[in-house]
Amino acid sequence: MKRDRYHLLLVAGVLAAIPPAFFAPGESYLARVFILMVLYAILTTALNLVFGHTDQLLLFTGAVAAIGAYTTALTAQWLGISPWFSLLAGGLLAGVVGVTVTYVAAIRELTVIVISILTLALQFSIIELVNSLRDVTGGVTGLAFDGLTIPPLVNLPWFTEDIVLFYTLGVVLLGMLAVYQYLMNSRYGLAFEMIRQDETAAKSVGLDTVKYKVIAGFVATFAIGLVGPFFAQLSGFVSPGTYQFNNIDVLILIMLIVGGLRTMYGPLVGSAIIILLNEQLRAFAEFRSILFGTLLVVLFLYFRDGVVPFVDDYLDKWDVKRRAQDLMPGSRAPER
Repeated sequence: MKRDRYHLLLVAGVLAAIPPAFFAPGESYLARVFILMVLYAILTTALNLVFGHTDQLLLFTGAVAAIGAYTTALTAQWLGISPWFSLLAGGLLAGVVGVTVTYVAAIRELTVIVISILTLALQFSIIELVNSLRDVTGGVTGLAFDGLTIPPLVNLPWFTEDIVLFYTLGVVLLGMLAVYQYLMNSRYGLAFEMIRQDETAAKSVGLDTVKYKVIAGFVATFAIGLVGPFFAQLSGFVSPGTYQFNNIDVLILIMLIVGGLRTMYGPLVGSAIIILLNEQLRAFAEFRSILFGTLLVVLFLYFRDGVVPFVDDYLDKWDVKRRAQDLMPGSRAPER
């Protein structure tokens, strides 16, 4: 547990140091890149929990984020309140959707392939529903959205809107990582591992697999719905185009595979790498989907472990080799 706290403090220190080091006054591009890194790191951590640990490949992250965004925006509009107060409503409704889907999938004992197909169909259906409800959602155009700011702080010359967004998302990311570590170090983590390795054996010893799958589904989709409105804050509109499958799900799946499944740092490293790569490929927008699709296939076939596990294995082997050399007779010959 003490080691976990050190990891969280390390992440918190890095997050705290980024704005002073990289956010220049009047220059928002680099700030937005870092904001996207943190935003996608949250989504990837959520997918890591539900897919990496309970083998439920939910391919409707974009739709869940859209549910959170539209719920937040419409609740704030109808009740005349700040979107900060309706964020929780968006997260809860997204969590309810996640609970429903994972419960049905667990009760019906759907395989990971079937779950992915089912949720992919839901992704397209929900986005199409949003498009069709023009009177409520604004259809393809969407709704104007610019409520996730703190005016008294933003008016300070050194505390800009980008810094508010970055630190807000940084707090959410730290909270998500803390929950992730708690789950992994408790009986929940043990239950998740039993489900992942052999669900039939887990059931045979009396483990309530439905319960644990639903818990993972709720935590993941609640977090996704909670941060969904921040995509709208960045663009100024809650628009269905923002939450398309190619814009959200493909990216976070690649991020998770690149960074490494079932690791705390994997989603963070993967999101940083892919966001930077995505920015470099903006000049080739028409080929970007093809390139990322090809990258995803290659990763699944040849590089499943990801960057973080690869580095861990390399360091472990290096440490073992160094210790072995130290133990060999004559390995430290006296200097002449």
